[in-house]
Amino acid sequence: MAGFVIAFGAALSLAPRSGAAQVTAFKQAIAEAAAQDDDIAGFYRENGYRPIWTGAGEVDRARRAELMRAIRSVAAHGLPVARYDPDGLMNTLASVRTARDRGMAEVEMSRVFLKYARDIQTGMLTPRSIDPAMVREIPYRDRGSYLSDLTTAKPAAFFRALPPTSMEYNALIKEKVAMERLLSSGGWGATVPAKSLKPGDSGNAVIALRNRLIAMEYLERTNTREYDADIQAAVQQFQMAHGLNDDGVAGAATMRQINVGVENRLQSVMVALERERWFNTDRGKRHILVNLPDFSAKIMDDDKLTFYTRSVIGANKGDRPTPEFSDMMTHMVVNPSWYVPRSIVTKEYLPALKRNPNAVSYIEITDRRGRKVNRGAVNFSQYNERNFPFSMRQPPSRSNALGLVKFMFPNKYNIYLHDTPAKSLFARDVRAFSHGCVRLAQPFDFAYALLAVQEADPEGYFQSVLRSGSESKIMLKEPVPVHLIYRTAVTNARGHTEYRADVYGRDAKIWNALSRAGVVLGAVQG
Repeated sequence: MAGFVIAFGAALSLAPRSGAAQVTAFKQAIAEAAAQDDDIAGFYRENGYRPIWTGAGEVDRARRAELMRAIRSVAAHGLPVARYDPDGLMNTLASVRTARDRGMAEVEMSRVFLKYARDIQTGMLTPRSIDPAMVREIPYRDRGSYLSDLTTAKPAAFFRALPPTSMEYNALIKEKVAMERLLSSGGWGATVPAKSLKPGDSGNAVIALRNRLIAMEYLERTNTREYDADIQAAVQQFQMAHGLNDDGVAGAATMRQINVGVENRLQSVMVALERERWFNTDRGKRHILVNLPDFSAKIMDDDKLTFYTRSVIGANKGDRPTPEFSDMMTHMVVNPSWYVPRSIVTKEYLPALKRNPNAVSYIEITDRRGRKVNRGAVNFSQYNERNFPFSMRQPPSRSNALGLVKFMFPNKYNIYLHDTPAKSLFARDVRAFSHGCVRLAQPFDFAYALLAVQEADPEGYFQSVLRSGSESKIMLKEPVPVHLIYRTAVTNARGHTEYRADVYGRDAKIWNALSRAGVVLGAVQG
């Protein structure tokens, strides 16, 4: 910065008669340099083309210093330093000799600042461009407001407030440092050369499992060569920390997670940081959090977990993966009918009806007016996906695909939370089986928790509606935000980071995009 200060000081010492010419040259340079960016051009028009970075005053010097500090330290947030080119910006400042040079440098600082501010606050990448199911609306701030707000704020405080301030973001920053240190020291050692191991096993694979659990700090140092009670307990702890069934058996799903290396875990953290920037918004005093790779649904009150249940999410094929977005839950439907989605009607049920008109007999076929159609009077072979004129509905019942209750947050993706008669799926480690909606293991308890804030006897009230057997709507007096998120690195209540499998491969896509943008994995010494 010293070169710029000297050059700028020299520019100020020019003869007074040249002052007007300097001002004109400075303003013309700003107008010219900002012409390709409407937000920057608009800001400088509004402020009369006055400098906010290259002035001689203390505030301008503080802004310059804070911007340089910020862009030199972006690697701590998982962003690429080269994207902001701090050395190049310094060279631009140091080369200022004329008023025109200063105007050009002024705009360049604003351009770098706006790129940094948006990246650090709401993410560098665009979710939809990476995967079409990542449809989350990013809470982008008006770019021009960054510049105008900076001029009225204390520079240090303004820059400190740009990154997300959530506990999750700060925990991920700490985990990033921890993983980088592990990476620099060689990680967790050799992987375990076995597809599965169980209590009572012995041999080299058990020794490798023992050593890896010790390195991961799930097991105290021991010389055992057998899969004993201590190793079983350590495996259970590992399973609980990775969202797996904690049976103490290192089966295929557990072994895959045990053999994931530090480098991949660090990638998960870097991706989670970017995802947290996309989600940098008010989530609601009470909100529902559905983490897809965790196969869970939670109710959060004042950032405290007040309800948890297992979930089943969309299968990882075709158009079934559950999308990521937020909306408002407004009501629940008790004893719901299942109005079969058109895609299921034409792709799954119509071919079955062509083979046998009495197939899926538990589903009603209805015409455009909602009248029940006599199957025997229909020649299904004449129809295809495009011209099939009927709808299909499953009436309320315990065997209904939606179970006995569904929770609605009306959205264009036709996604909701619901009960299911297929209870056995909740015992699986990987629970991706639905057509896209989220099934809940404890839907009644979920309903009671939601109704507790508006009913004196939430269970009694819900059960009375259920016993009626009629399809009934219960409105939530206060709509509740629902957030469908996707995190393979998550912080638990104790502040420790846990990991999940990348069930849809979305995090791998994000990491590839981050890598192409210049993000690299670092190793911290010490």
